[in-house]
Amino acid sequence: MATGRPRFDNRQNQRGPQIRINARIRVPEVRVVGADGAMLGIMSTHEALSMAQQQGLDLVEVNPKAMPPVCKILDFGKFKYETAKQAREARRKQTVIDIKEVKLRPKTDDHDLNFKSKAARRFIESGNKVKFTVRFRGREITHPEMAQQQLDWLMGQLEDITNVEVRPQMEGRTMTLLVAPKPQILQRVAQQKAQRERDRQAAIKQGLTPEPEPSAEIDDLDDEDDEDEDDEDDDG
Repeated sequence: MATGRPRFDNRQNQRGPQIRINARIRVPEVRVVGADGAMLGIMSTHEALSMAQQQGLDLVEVNPKAMPPVCKILDFGKFKYETAKQAREARRKQTVIDIKEVKLRPKTDDHDLNFKSKAARRFIESGNKVKFTVRFRGREITHPEMAQQQLDWLMGQLEDITNVEVRPQMEGRTMTLLVAPKPQILQRVAQQKAQRERDRQAAIKQGLTPEPEPSAEIDDLDDEDDEDEDDEDDDG
C-alpha cells in the first residue's frame, strides 16, 4: 500500500487561533480567575473545571502563553456573543475614507464646472477624498494650461475644507488632482456617525426600527459628454 506524503490541511490556518474551553484545556494546572473577577490562584485543571461545572459555567483559557495558562470561569456562550458584539461595534465606528472621482474635460463649461465643484464639496463633507481627472482628446493635449486653470479654480473653491494631497500633474493623456478632507471635517463626520449609532441603539431599546445608514449619493461624477464625443485623434 502506497504511503505517500500526508495531505496538507489548510483549514487550521483559515480558522485562526481557537479558544480552548473545559476538557480541551489539557495542561496539568492553571491560574484561575473567578466569575466575579477574583483571583483564585493556581490549581489543578481538574479542580478548576469541577469548580466551573458546579456553578453551571465554563472554564475558558484567556491567556494560554502565561505560565501556567490563565483561565476564567464564565458563561462561554455569553462571552462569544459579547466578543462578537464588540467587534461589530468597532467596525461600525471605523471611519472609512473612499476616493470619489470627478471627471472633467478641458472644454467643460463654467456651469458644469460649478456643478462638479458643489458635488465634490458634498463628497468631501461626507469624509471622502476626491480625485479630479481631466482627460484630453486629440489636439486638446497641446493646451494643458486649460486643465491647469480648471484645477486651480477647483482648489480655490474647496480650500476651506480640503488639503491638497497630490497637486495637479500629468498622467499620460490626463491631468489629475487629489484632495482630502481637513481634520476638522473628518472629526465632524465621526461625531455624526457616533450620534447616529446612539440614536440607533436608543431606537432598538424602544422596540423601534432604526433608520438605515445613509448611502453614498454616487461613486463618481463623469463629464456627461465623454461617451457622446467622437475621438479627435484623427483631426488634422
